[in-house]
Amino acid sequence: MKGATPAGARTEQEAARWVRGMFGRVAPRYDLANHLLSFNIDRRWRRHTVQRLRPVLERPGARALDLCCGTGDLLLELCRGGAGEVFGSDFCHPMLVAAGEKVARRRASAPLFEADALRLPVADRSFDLLTMAFGFRNLANYQAGLAEMRRVLRPGGVAAILEFSQPPNAAFRALYNFYSRRILPWIGGALSGSRDAYTYLPESVQKFPSAQELAEDMRRAGFARVSFEYLTGGIVALHLGYSTTAPAF
Repeated sequence: MKGATPAGARTEQEAARWVRGMFGRVAPRYDLANHLLSFNIDRRWRRHTVQRLRPVLERPGARALDLCCGTGDLLLELCRGGAGEVFGSDFCHPMLVAAGEKVARRRASAPLFEADALRLPVADRSFDLLTMAFGFRNLANYQAGLAEMRRVLRPGGVAAILEFSQPPNAAFRALYNFYSRRILPWIGGALSGSRDAYTYLPESVQKFPSAQELAEDMRRAGFARVSFEYLTGGIVALHLGYSTTAPAF
């Protein structure tokens, strides 16, 4: 199982550096571009994710960590969802700054820290819930990312990965691919000032494992009761996996 492969990146370190720089460039207008390009459906995806996770969020003393939190949209949904403690992390400093400003405006309680999702500065079995919305696809090593998620989850904890996918319906997939390859880069580039970022997006989705393959990778990484569901015709998929009581890796 590989990881993100931006054009020109020859190693995992180069891939991570490119992704960090790309997100840093688009951070100031990231929210505007995302909401416009998704016709605001991305808000619905995040709300649905939190609704599915409510049984975990309502556990007494639940601790949740939103990985690759970006500008904090899912993080704030988690805060409204009832977790005892919600944390956010990202390895792109400008994104984390934007998330901090948003958290402050909403007067939410969500400590943030800068960290690579492949090397989290937290102890084993620290969280009941880990979430990642549209960040997993950008990890330099997917297998290492899953292993790290398993490491920091408590027994019975849940990992939730919300990520772009390929619609299973051929006709809808063709329409979506036309939009993502021909229209999205032009609009996204104009809004963000970084066309390469929104050219990378559809390319990364094409290279990303299918929903079925990601589910199998989660099982191989040691997650139990792995399931996924398609949203909006399969444009995105929400994967859930439970940490077992077995020792971490």
